Amino acid sequence: MITFPSFASRLAPRTLRGRLSLVALTTATLLMVVLTVVFNTVVRHHLRRQADDELRARAAAVATTVDTSGPTVRVLETSDDQLLDANVWIYAGTRLLEQPPSPAAPLTQAADALAGRGGSHCVTAARPEPVRLCSRPVPGGSGAATVVTALDLSPYRSSADTLLFGSFALDALMLACTYALTRLAVGRALRPVRTMTDQAARWSAVGSDDRFGTVRRPAELAGLGLSLDALLDRIRAVLRHERQLTGELSHELRTPLSRIIATLDWWQARPRSADETHAAHRVIADAAESMHTICDTLLTDAREGAAVVPGTAEVLPTLRRLTESLDTPDHLTVTVVGEGARPEAGVAPALLQRIVSPLLANALRYARSGVVVRTGQEPGRIRIDVTDDGPGVPDAFVARLFQPGQRADPGDGHDGAGLGLPLARRLARSAGGEVSHDAGHTPGARFVVTLPAG
Repeated sequence: MITFPSFASRLAPRTLRGRLSLVALTTATLLMVVLTVVFNTVVRHHLRRQADDELRARAAAVATTVDTSGPTVRVLETSDDQLLDANVWIYAGTRLLEQPPSPAAPLTQAADALAGRGGSHCVTAARPEPVRLCSRPVPGGSGAATVVTALDLSPYRSSADTLLFGSFALDALMLACTYALTRLAVGRALRPVRTMTDQAARWSAVGSDDRFGTVRRPAELAGLGLSLDALLDRIRAVLRHERQLTGELSHELRTPLSRIIATLDWWQARPRSADETHAAHRVIADAAESMHTICDTLLTDAREGAAVVPGTAEVLPTLRRLTESLDTPDHLTVTVVGEGARPEAGVAPALLQRIVSPLLANALRYARSGVVVRTGQEPGRIRIDVTDDGPGVPDAFVARLFQPGQRADPGDGHDGAGLGLPLARRLARSAGGEVSHDAGHTPGARFVVTLPAG
């Protein structure tokens, strides 16, 4: 089913700054509308009360000219009689005594109704322009009189309308200022977030050691910084793991690849017999199979949380096959010696070769005359000693011996990247074993491998 975004969602701002500004504008608009309505309602009510007070004051002034002390109601003449008679109706009971000159019929009807009700009341008469009328009884004597005054509300309504339009104009100005200030404030508030985003992208690309937790920030940004720091640490760990795996694969594949290249060079040097060609093919196939095994072993171990492939390996046959596959210089001898019964290790043969291979390659690199590989058994463990008669490990380098990329003397003329010993220890520990250096052995160097017995 295909869904289409609604019209409102299409119009919604795409940035957080725009959305927060829109929320602030909407909230301010609702608040302004409510306040404007309430304010103008109060103002209109106040203006109506002012009009009523003026009408009652005029009615009280007119009431002083009405004499109700005698048997009949009389209207006394005064010097400002014309002013008092403007928009004034005087009743004796319901009988009209005086009225304004040329009054409008609707106003007279409204005044008659107020006089007939008795008491003090106010009403608004609707004609082309609204008029407010108020009645006031005149007590005294036996006669009852009522004064009704009228007032044109147009000036009051005009003032109220002007105030209403002014309120709307002020609201529009306030909303524009609110939106502009909100966008400015939100932009300034989000500026550190944009900076942190750019820094995180830059640091993750180069694997930088810089982190956000080293700078004091507001609580919200501090929480974001901790999350980004954790993400950067994970990215750095992944990059380091990838570099380590690449280096280890390169280190381990170098030997079988060298065998393939050397065999091809030997075979191409001159025409070879069928038996020699078959032997060269066998060497290349063995080297290729070794490369395949190396890749499977290292990639399986590199998978996070991957368990070691179960299996058992006969130690002596595995070690002999390993020594036979190495390119041993002519002036060196490699001896494999087994003590006791035929030991079995609790690891697969391929993993055993990958653990011991870097130790043998390192021993052949520095030995003067020979290398001895000796196997033995301990309670529940298999022990493999790789000993050479070379110069040994310098005392100052012992602490960094198993650190990746470390070499005692990079300029000693031997190739190597300082990855073999750390790889051997890591693989041994993944199988529940250990690789250690026997610092007390002299002369030369001795490395000890312990693995679970099979």
